[in-house]
Amino acid sequence: MQDEKNNKMNISSSEVTMLSNELTYRKYLLNKDNMPNRDNVRKFFQKLTKPEYIALHIIKETEEKADIYSGKTYLKELSEKMQLPIRQISKMVAALRDRGLLTWAHDGDGSEGTYVTITESGKKLLAEEEAVLKSYYGKVIEKFGKENMIQLLQLMKQLETVMSGELEEMMIASGEIREDEEGSAVYE
Repeated sequence: MQDEKNNKMNISSSEVTMLSNELTYRKYLLNKDNMPNRDNVRKFFQKLTKPEYIALHIIKETEEKADIYSGKTYLKELSEKMQLPIRQISKMVAALRDRGLLTWAHDGDGSEGTYVTITESGKKLLAEEEAVLKSYYGKVIEKFGKENMIQLLQLMKQLETVMSGELEEMMIASGEIREDEEGSAVYE
């Protein structure tokens, strides 16, 4: 069946192996924390980890765009956007709250939703981190090309969608997850 798919795409098994190995290697290099020059990039995040930066950015962006929620970002929404379990999001939010970068509260008795809002200190630190990233990535984008960067990001998003779908199909086939009546994955 897999060879049938490969033949339809006019791609050989050896080409699939070569491309998958190259993709794995490139992902490895992008995520490797101790490669040359990675320490310099890691210095961008001296006061925040990458996940903390992303969380604060999402929270600030939600506050600016969503008047309906009065600046609230619900933990469930943050969990979905960051593709992390609620337990991990809660741990990170607690650390950010303890540092005074956000507030954490709940609607009603808590059963209606737990949410966070960014503090002025959080906005200030986020702005500092954004300035450093903007300086670095501005130069990268200038050299790589704006259109190339846009195309790369669009392709990465498409690739992530395809990869997630394939992984879900494999997990369904192995019995690790099942589909509900609407065809959505249900993790057991």
